[in-house]
Amino acid sequence: MRPIGTDTIFLSDIKMSDVWNSISSTDVALDIRTIKLAADDNTEITSNSSFVVHSYQLFDNVESDLVDLLEDEDDDDGINKEKSASVLELPNGQLEGLWDTLHFDYNIKDKLLNYINTTIKFSTRNIDQKLISWNQIILLHGPPGTGKTSLAKALAHNLSIRLNETYAQGRLVEINAHSLFSKWFSESGKLVQAMFDSINKLAEDDSVFVTLLIDEVESLTAARQASLSGNEPSDALRVVNALLTQIDKLKQRKNVLIIATSNLTNAIDDAFMDRADIKQYIGNPSTKAIEKVLNGCLNELVIKGLISNDESPVDIIAAVAKTHEASGRFLRKLPLLAYTHTQEDLPTRRGIIDSMKVCIEENK
Repeated sequence: MRPIGTDTIFLSDIKMSDVWNSISSTDVALDIRTIKLAADDNTEITSNSSFVVHSYQLFDNVESDLVDLLEDEDDDDGINKEKSASVLELPNGQLEGLWDTLHFDYNIKDKLLNYINTTIKFSTRNIDQKLISWNQIILLHGPPGTGKTSLAKALAHNLSIRLNETYAQGRLVEINAHSLFSKWFSESGKLVQAMFDSINKLAEDDSVFVTLLIDEVESLTAARQASLSGNEPSDALRVVNALLTQIDKLKQRKNVLIIATSNLTNAIDDAFMDRADIKQYIGNPSTKAIEKVLNGCLNELVIKGLISNDESPVDIIAAVAKTHEASGRFLRKLPLLAYTHTQEDLPTRRGIIDSMKVCIEENK
């Protein structure tokens, strides 16, 4: 990492583009001293801030099928390989900026990053996992529409940038557990084995950090409970057990992270729950988080010239949205819905906020 050095920059004059233009293709460390003038007596208040700037190039490809990506013409094991998972090269333009649009309370994003940093530090020092155990599994659970899947994808994208000194690139492998079981009951654990064989092939390259995303992991519980009660063939139980076994094997790889999401907090398989290092509840956004989301949406409309900016605050409409327990997914739709209620060519920010209240009431 190349240090740029220490410089004095006035906040009113700083242009980050000038900083980026001075950076080469390698990562750099910035030590920036900011000087502000106190409003009363113009006393200089100096503070030092350290930044690490990562330079990276975005992939712009769409998702690939896991089997197609690794398919070998000579590999014919007699298994009917349907689409098992999608693969996205990271960092990817599809996910760029997503991390900054997600607003949670209690520093959830920092908590997840600190966990990853700790597991990598432990792995680098070859900590004996028979003494200190971790499985490299994060479980995000909570009601639908709260941003669990978006957080998982944004985290994978963010890690591929932050870890670019250790890993040349990243890959996001996404599995829909519900779809997995609905298609694979008849062929038992062989297909689970085939899918994870492909994932292991991806992870064989130590220069690639692989994030495995399992959506709707609660379907594991449904399959297990149905099998034990005799309502489904025992083949379903073998599928679940095979999946858990393969997940256990992946913990041996330092370059693999598993993120699972669940909409049903009380329906998560106990065996999987025990394997999760972090169990993070993601609920509907707080009033403060709602304000950040709506301000971001309204600022985008102003920047793109679709509304005029009268600087009306969003605190009241945020409180109304919180009273109705609006989800993050609904909040992202709210500006569009509000805009459809306006009759003006160039609505004001205040007019859009008023229309938002109508939309929230209609969404009861």
